[in-house]
Amino acid sequence: MEGINHQPKCAIIDANMLATIGLRQILGEVMPILQVDTFGTMGQLMAHNPEEYVHFFAAQDVVVGNMSFFSQHRVKTIVLTTQTDPSTWLAGFHCICTNQEEKELVRQFLLLVQNAHAHGRNLPPLAPVVSAQQRTLSDREVEVLSLIVRGFINKEIADKLCISLTTVISHRKNIMDKLGIRSVSGLTIYAVMHGYVDIGSI
Repeated sequence: MEGINHQPKCAIIDANMLATIGLRQILGEVMPILQVDTFGTMGQLMAHNPEEYVHFFAAQDVVVGNMSFFSQHRVKTIVLTTQTDPSTWLAGFHCICTNQEEKELVRQFLLLVQNAHAHGRNLPPLAPVVSAQQRTLSDREVEVLSLIVRGFINKEIADKLCISLTTVISHRKNIMDKLGIRSVSGLTIYAVMHGYVDIGSI
């Protein structure tokens, strides 16, 4: 397929495989344009031409242990920390705390994409793969979607839109079926990345 060799790549470097799997899934949803490679050690990364990667998502202990490398790649490095207190984060690096609820973690990655890549516009061009179903949300479904990702429950959505609870549930099912997305986090990513809601409203 034309252009596939130019797909931008990011690397996750973390010995915690469970955390790595979760992060890889979130990154795949937030930035589907990226190829996400995972490495358990710095040695594994170095054996795979690290200069090819547009981002390094690295555990804090990995960054501390390889400060010379990451200092040279500071603008491409996002430090993954379990510490919730920002005063303990590495100075001079962009840090994301992985020890938080999924919704907030997703929000942090969406903010990262908006700030660093302007919804992907600063990444190398790559034709997005959008199915026919993903283009068929009705205006009402978009309204329901935006309220779902802003945290409103079904009854509140019904009240806001002056429709029945049954209708809200039906819209919600149709949205999930059309998009093939079953989680609120997934719907949030879709809504933000397609401009249906602003990241500041969730």
